[in-house]
Amino acid sequence: MDELLRALERAHGVFLRSEARDCGYDDKSIRAAMRSKMWHRVRQGAYCFYDTWATADEVHRHRILGRAVMRSLSGRVVLSHTSALIEQGIPVWGADLSRVHVTRLDGGTGHWTRDTIHHEGTLLDTDIVEVNKLLVTSPCRSALEAATVSPVESGLVSVDAVLHQKLVDPDELGVMYRKMEQWPGAQRLQIVVRMADGGAASPGESRSRYLFWTQNLPAPQLQFHVYDEHGVLIGITDFAWPEHRLLGEFDGRVKYGRLLKPGQEPGDVVFEEKRREDLLREWTGWKMGRLVWTDLSTPVVTGARFARLLGLAAA
Repeated sequence: MDELLRALERAHGVFLRSEARDCGYDDKSIRAAMRSKMWHRVRQGAYCFYDTWATADEVHRHRILGRAVMRSLSGRVVLSHTSALIEQGIPVWGADLSRVHVTRLDGGTGHWTRDTIHHEGTLLDTDIVEVNKLLVTSPCRSALEAATVSPVESGLVSVDAVLHQKLVDPDELGVMYRKMEQWPGAQRLQIVVRMADGGAASPGESRSRYLFWTQNLPAPQLQFHVYDEHGVLIGITDFAWPEHRLLGEFDGRVKYGRLLKPGQEPGDVVFEEKRREDLLREWTGWKMGRLVWTDLSTPVVTGARFARLLGLAAA
């Protein structure tokens, strides 16, 4: 029985109460599965295995909940906003994940329930795509709509990501934004669209750019290429302020994991990164400023440090 339910969970994210009953579970055994922590109830009538839920992070849990909602409302809604971004694997940060966002297809009114926000809105055929056998709003619309209900920093992370992944080009982004200029939340959206840049390759880089902006620091060039005297590429830095002779890097643990080659230890990657930084500084004669995740939580302090670096580089 469990093998069938596991297969349903893999295929759909959750299995339904009716499917459990078809597999031989009655009400009493369903309650027992819940008490023994074999199953977790995602929402009314929808379950996943407890080990799946217990090991899932906040984003994965939201995706599971989104799939449960879609199984309940199949044909009447599409996943939208932040929920559509998550199903499409587009990075999110700082968004409220307590409720799933859907947009009505059946003409129903917008409203909130305990775990779902139902939005009204006109959806063209080009606004809807199928992902993992689910109907979701397109990457462009998803990112922009998410930015209308989230803080600017959160919106920037996802809009940068759809541009960086080439899921949308700047012209398409502009066209969609102009359709949404009068929507609630459009004031935040206007800032996000103005700042958006596909050169930001990670949420950490997007958040760093937001920090520089809030602290009134000059906007950096992104993905700055450094060459030697023969035109050979030495390396690429996340940020650069050429007029201030300053390079910048965001260091996240994910970044080092991405650089790890077969047989390498994390320390090997850190050593190679240090050598790369030394070469970049040697060939440019510029300073290097680094940010880590904790720096983003202290924007005033971090901004002051970068202001000093920019001042020192310009002196």
